[in-house]
Amino acid sequence: MVTATFRFYEELNDFLAPEHRGHEFAAACARAATTKHMIEALGVPHTEVELILVNGVSVGFDCLLRDGDRVAVYPVFEALDITPLLRVREHPLRDTRFVADAHLGGLAHLLRMCGFDTLYDNHFDDREIADLSAREHRIVLTRDRELLKRRTITHGCYVHALKSAAQLREIITRLDLARNARPLTLCLHCNAPLRALDASLARARVPPRIAALHSRFSTCDTCQRVFWEGSHWRHMQALLDGLMPSARDLAVEEVLRNRQR
Repeated sequence: MVTATFRFYEELNDFLAPEHRGHEFAAACARAATTKHMIEALGVPHTEVELILVNGVSVGFDCLLRDGDRVAVYPVFEALDITPLLRVREHPLRDTRFVADAHLGGLAHLLRMCGFDTLYDNHFDDREIADLSAREHRIVLTRDRELLKRRTITHGCYVHALKSAAQLREIITRLDLARNARPLTLCLHCNAPLRALDASLARARVPPRIAALHSRFSTCDTCQRVFWEGSHWRHMQALLDGLMPSARDLAVEEVLRNRQR
């Protein structure tokens, strides 16, 4: 029998049985078990993993485990570039195109609001989501850990939060997306790009009261919807302001970078 010692770090512990969290533990492995097989057998989807060390050496998901191996498993690194060490996939999890499962419609709506290309349809089944992820190189967003264990899915995030706003905050923080956001550039309904619409043309397509109150409009050429900066827009902007770095913050960072050159 092959027995290996495992240690999972940071948020990966959330997927483990309580008795395995936060410390090393020994686990019996099936004959010819790989790191991927054992990591998922212990409850952690492979898409949550960015670095695996076996006896201190970076390995891939196909590494065969031997008796006495010590396995350390790490999630996505945000503050440290570990690209030279990666063995589990060709590229780190930094692609900002998403596909969300049927339970995350609110999150998909908010990600589009931030300008992130996000596919969503509450009729998507698991096979369709996996196919879209593989074909279009999209990160799968889901609260179904079994979906993330599908072999064809290489980039995915298990969403821990239950409310849409908290889910958005979780994904933006976890994947360090704030500086890549382009708020209100995508249609919230169909994910297509928005373009500015002249107020004189918008008047024929919006209620008279809206035409009288607003001068800035945008439209989606796919679904023909017209958008303006009303109360709904202001609520969304307030949410974004709490998540995105301010212009002042970015300016300070730029000054600090220039000083270090």
